[in-house]
Amino acid sequence: MQEPGTLSVVATPIGNLADITLRALDTLKQADAIACEDTRVTAKLLARYGIEKPLLIFHARSGRSATDRILRMLAEGKRVALVTDAGTPGISDPGSALVREVRDRLRDGARIEALPGPSALGAALSIAGVPTDEFVFLGFLPHKKGRQTLFAEIAESRRTMVFYESPHRIEKALASLADALPEERRVIVLRELTKMHESVVEGSAGEVAVHFKAKPGEVRGEFVVIVTP
Repeated sequence: MQEPGTLSVVATPIGNLADITLRALDTLKQADAIACEDTRVTAKLLARYGIEKPLLIFHARSGRSATDRILRMLAEGKRVALVTDAGTPGISDPGSALVREVRDRLRDGARIEALPGPSALGAALSIAGVPTDEFVFLGFLPHKKGRQTLFAEIAESRRTMVFYESPHRIEKALASLADALPEERRVIVLRELTKMHESVVEGSAGEVAVHFKAKPGEVRGEFVVIVTP
């Protein structure tokens, strides 16, 4: 009888490559293949730790064939490690869709295991000094449709609100927050977490917007934005 395969959902560093767990390294070494967003990014991590494994492309646009290939490997009893470019797969990431497929189509034929570790969401909240007993995570905000509705929702919320933003839209996001929020609401922008140029900027939305407008060199990398209740 064929032994069930295993999908290992492996958290990887969000910047500092030393932030990987020993268990994650062992799992990557034992995997038959590693499903990843960008083979170039994952190859750098593997090279750092002397790991050589077949890499399978899996991301939001990789299509049905990529998912089916992973499902076939699991059905054959193989071990597939799922990683994202940075952080925990499935958190604002298409890995959640793959996990759902495995659960639905291989109910008794594959094991899914979590290897927790780095996450920009958890890292940001841990150093922001904001209430975390309740918070709402919005992931990446939509580019157009529904974007302003979300800013209105953030303004009305009585909970800590968290979202990710890209360098291309961070200044527009801060301008929208400045229009929507009263002066007393605090906004904390965390940038390049765990990297050399990690920074935290806090103030009213208007104050934070002025900071980044005055320092365009800091409008780089990935941002976590937190709005206090």
